[in-house]
Amino acid sequence: MPGEKILVIDDSREMRDLMVNYILRPNGYNTLMAENGADGLTLARQAAPDLIIADMKMPQMTGLELAQIVIREGLGIPVILVTAEGSEELAKLALRSGVADYLIKPFSEEELLGAVRRTLSAAQSRRETVRMQAELAAAHQTALQRLKELETLANIGREVTAVLDLDQVLSKVVEAAVNLTGAEEGSLLLQDETAHELTMRASKNFEDSFVRTFRLRSQDSLAGYVVRTGEAVLLDENSPQKIKTAYLVHSLVYVPLKVRERVIGVLGVDNRRAGRAFTRHDQRLLQALGDYAVIAIDNANLYARTERERAQLETILRETEDGVIVVDAQNHLILMNPTARTAFGVNSADIAGRDFAGVIRSQEVRELFQGKSRRTEVTLDDGRVFNAHLTPIADVGRAVVLQDITHLKKLDRIKSEFVTTVSHDLRSPLTAILGYVELLSRAGPINEQQAEFIRRVQYSVQSITSLITDLLDLGRIESGFDSQKEPTHLGLVVRYAVDGLRAQAENKHQTLTINVPENLPPVFANPPRMRQVLANLLDNAIKYTPDGGQVTVTARSDDGLILLTVTDSGMGIPPADQPYIFDKFYRASNSRQDFAGTGLGLSIVKSIVVNQHDGRIWVDSRPGEGTTFTVVLPQHDANGQAKPVPASAN
Repeated sequence: MPGEKILVIDDSREMRDLMVNYILRPNGYNTLMAENGADGLTLARQAAPDLIIADMKMPQMTGLELAQIVIREGLGIPVILVTAEGSEELAKLALRSGVADYLIKPFSEEELLGAVRRTLSAAQSRRETVRMQAELAAAHQTALQRLKELETLANIGREVTAVLDLDQVLSKVVEAAVNLTGAEEGSLLLQDETAHELTMRASKNFEDSFVRTFRLRSQDSLAGYVVRTGEAVLLDENSPQKIKTAYLVHSLVYVPLKVRERVIGVLGVDNRRAGRAFTRHDQRLLQALGDYAVIAIDNANLYARTERERAQLETILRETEDGVIVVDAQNHLILMNPTARTAFGVNSADIAGRDFAGVIRSQEVRELFQGKSRRTEVTLDDGRVFNAHLTPIADVGRAVVLQDITHLKKLDRIKSEFVTTVSHDLRSPLTAILGYVELLSRAGPINEQQAEFIRRVQYSVQSITSLITDLLDLGRIESGFDSQKEPTHLGLVVRYAVDGLRAQAENKHQTLTINVPENLPPVFANPPRMRQVLANLLDNAIKYTPDGGQVTVTARSDDGLILLTVTDSGMGIPPADQPYIFDKFYRASNSRQDFAGTGLGLSIVKSIVVNQHDGRIWVDSRPGEGTTFTVVLPQHDANGQAKPVPASAN
């Protein structure tokens, strides 16, 4: 297009004047002129015209020689040759030498302008092509660099998730930071919060002695500024502020390492020599690598903490005297501590994942894991007795804890034998006392005061006899006697218990109501003992309910459980006494003076419900309004299975 700079070289003044003053300038081109090839070459080198028009024959240097030098030196200036003697051989030689076009004198204005336009257009196209090729090459190089960066980040990510050696991962992070940013050195500094100093945890291209002794105070350093503010820093020798580090550098990038909004250290790269300046892209790369380093540090801390907790748990399980067995939801063993292994003679080192039934031969433990009960006693071949308790563990499975109660069983047996012996030994003299008291009236007349004394003696003997009976009964229950169970319909048990106490309720003009559905599912129980539970609860309800009151027995099924309640409108139990009413010999403070009793009835009820039938019992009472005792028992199904009563039921 017009405005391009054209150098005209011709030893003929007339030709120069014709081309410059009458053709090129009038058409908008800027022109330069030279009289010979040597001067023209010098001017071309200095002025860098867009086009050269050179005569073929000139003193000192021909136009063809000039064109060859321009091409050889890579000046990038197209050359049009003008000659008075055209020939096919000369045209071929000119074109092979790289001449852009070839004109034979005489030529018209249109021919010259056409050649100029074609040559300039071709040159512009070549320059555009070269520019585009350069841009494509640069873009390709940038894409390769980005691909390298992504591959490096992906590799670091895999290292973070696959390698537990923190030092190895952090060293790779620092090495990647140096390689991707083209830095001379790299370092990862961690904050020592106690000493308020930064220590070098990983490095690249630093001497080992420097790394080992490196300590940088947080208060007066650029890295400390990053820790305090949580902001990255990008500086070079042209930055307005002075670079203050532990050593002299020309440029650097520091990015913070953040764990849940808390800065724990700094990742940095630097150049000690002047050279390539770091960019914001380098900062972003460094921050991405820093995030990987933070993940690695956090994972390592979590792993170390988990390992410490696992070691503590292993120590606890190893040293505890209680046996512990844990299985998953499919009854595959997860762990057995040494106590449990010794108890069941398990010598295999690797039991994890094995079915517990193939490892543990104890029938009692198998029944626990099969859900038949939540608690049982396990007797070993060597005579030791363990109390085994099953506990569900969410998202894990179930655990059985075994407590050695051999010495307690011995003490209990001694206690039971003592109570039985004493009770039996007391029955004979009590019977004799009662018999002789009844014979007193036959020995002679008795006055009114003596009769009152006799009645008191008889009452006391009957109370002692009742106490002995309850003690013997409680001893048999706690010793495991009368443990035979069968599918039992509570409706029938309730009717028998009510019929036995109906007369007592009628004597006090009380209303005795039964709400037990006919289709109530059965429970797996000992019928006489369940009747004893109902009888004791009903006896208390009738005893502590005033004349004209109400006593109600209700039973219902709820989600695989049977709920049995005995409700009265009696005097109620003070809140301070309620936590202790199931203890042996304990009686509520508002009943001790006016009502007879041994304080063993509710203790017997609890032993039957909880110990013999894996159930639960609790009380709800308001003084002056009444009391409700609730018994929860597992429902029995046709397959002989029972749903465990949740511990939260009481």
